[in-house]
Amino acid sequence: MNELIKKITAPNGGVFTGNGTNTYLIGKDNITLIDPGPNISEHIERILKEGRGKIKRILVTHTHTDHSPAALPISKELNIPMYGRLVDRDSDWEDETFKPHTVLSHGDEISTDEYSIEVIHTPGHASNHLCFYLKEIGCLLTGDHIMDGSTVVIAPPDGNMTEYIDSLKLLNNYNINFFAPGHGNFMEEPNKTIKSIIRHRLSRESKVLRCIEKNQDMNIEDLLPLVYDDVPEMLHPIAKMSLLAHLIKLDDDGKIKSKKNLYSPS
Repeated sequence: MNELIKKITAPNGGVFTGNGTNTYLIGKDNITLIDPGPNISEHIERILKEGRGKIKRILVTHTHTDHSPAALPISKELNIPMYGRLVDRDSDWEDETFKPHTVLSHGDEISTDEYSIEVIHTPGHASNHLCFYLKEIGCLLTGDHIMDGSTVVIAPPDGNMTEYIDSLKLLNNYNINFFAPGHGNFMEEPNKTIKSIIRHRLSRESKVLRCIEKNQDMNIEDLLPLVYDDVPEMLHPIAKMSLLAHLIKLDDDGKIKSKKNLYSPS
């Protein structure tokens, strides 16, 4: 895609990870490693080989177990710092080994003679989720905020649908030429993609609301097959997490009310 960025895909393919988690090396002589991925020896060995001893720092988009566990062993091996954030809420998918040497905040910049990276805080998939904007080529490294070929899971309590949609809208403030996602291929047409994702989420939210208005006093188990009748049943356990996120958003927006795990129109 560009000589400034190199992608390495970890051998951890699956339902949540697609072909595997993407690790990125930014730069040539002063390399930034982004999302080192799972602690798999062959993956770490490949990162170190491709890095040629020139990796100077590690950046992590978020601390789910497919994105950050390789950070600590690589940090120790190369004696380099780790950058990122810790989650603000409870999460079942956390990598407990990741403790950043530097906590990143929205708007922070990491600059070298070769490139500059701007930090964008994009909560939604996770409260500590960050995207990294590579200014020189207009590339946004999206982690799990935007993925190629699949819908991002929003799993409460750490995942939050309102924050996710707001974080998508935030990206319109940046001059992005393409996405380098945490899973899948490089993605062109970023503005079109952002609009499509927001439209899809709000369409799903409207479907949730229609089902509640039609049936009243439904629990999440009753709603799931109705709201996700276009999704294979084997994926319903995953969809259930995002459904809960939609329900929380609708409740917060005052469009529905919940009582004893039953949902009805407000």
